[in-house]
Amino acid sequence: MIDFIIAKMHDTKFLTMMLASVAAIATVITLAMPLLSPDTLGKRMKSVALEREKIRQRERERLARARDKVVLRQSPKQYMQKWVERLNLTKWLAQEEAREKLVQAGYRGQAPYVAFLFFRMVTPITLFLLALFYVFVVIDLDQSVAIKIGICLAAAYGGMQVPYMFLKNRIAKRQLSIKRAFPDALDLLLICCESGMSIETAFKKVSEEIGSQSVPLAEELTLTTAELSYLPDRKLAYDNLAKRTDLEGVKSVCMALQQAERYGTPLAQTLRVMAQENRDMRMTEAEKKAAALPPKLTVPMILFFLPVLFVVILGPAAIKVMGSQEVQNVDRPASRR
Repeated sequence: MIDFIIAKMHDTKFLTMMLASVAAIATVITLAMPLLSPDTLGKRMKSVALEREKIRQRERERLARARDKVVLRQSPKQYMQKWVERLNLTKWLAQEEAREKLVQAGYRGQAPYVAFLFFRMVTPITLFLLALFYVFVVIDLDQSVAIKIGICLAAAYGGMQVPYMFLKNRIAKRQLSIKRAFPDALDLLLICCESGMSIETAFKKVSEEIGSQSVPLAEELTLTTAELSYLPDRKLAYDNLAKRTDLEGVKSVCMALQQAERYGTPLAQTLRVMAQENRDMRMTEAEKKAAALPPKLTVPMILFFLPVLFVVILGPAAIKVMGSQEVQNVDRPASRR
């Protein structure tokens, strides 16, 4: 038997047939493996889709339950709505930019827009009448009537700008609050994503935790969570967040999140880079303010510090000189006698 096996091992024709059989079997197994192996990727993608639908359904139910408790969009006042419709202010004073500014200031819905139009009509008239009363009755300026009317018209024009100034001030305060808390929110979002949470759950968790530091940022993240659940395209939710905040750091993060979902890049790495960039931006702004502090302190130091310093340093010397002069003036009449 051993001699037979040795003889077959030296037979080239037999060895060729054996190697060809092994190669054919390996080829068949290689081609059949993808068909025999279970589709784990498809199952995982299906489970992720189902979980996302469950999250959306839970968010919708939660928002539906809280709709009666918290109302974000209030109805306009009746008298404001009446005057706006009667004078057709939406045609004469309406601007699309005003709606964007109201949203950036945190005022949503039709009620703030109607109030903005109403006050934009009332404020110029009120300031014009007050200026007329002050110029013609209270102080009675010794100027021509044309100059007095010009002063009143300037007051009316300033009244037209008062609502915009109020919105700009509110937007600046809101953006400052968001800008200060946004790097910390990105760190929390990074931790949530690395722990395996979906982006909707991460936004919801961060909005609950960041509220003690910045209420406007928590509000914006909550709205983004709702939009991610309701809107058919998730890109619109990120675009709306960037428009509502109007901050470069938030815009860059929204763009990075859109690209991460579109191209499948790691979300945690993207958030880590964005958090570091926002912290660097905040540090750069602090360094700019620190560098601009010496020129701003120059004028107050010249007006307030230096005169006091000169009085403290030269005061005793001036008192001594004045005392010596009084002594000399007293001694001179005695010497004449």
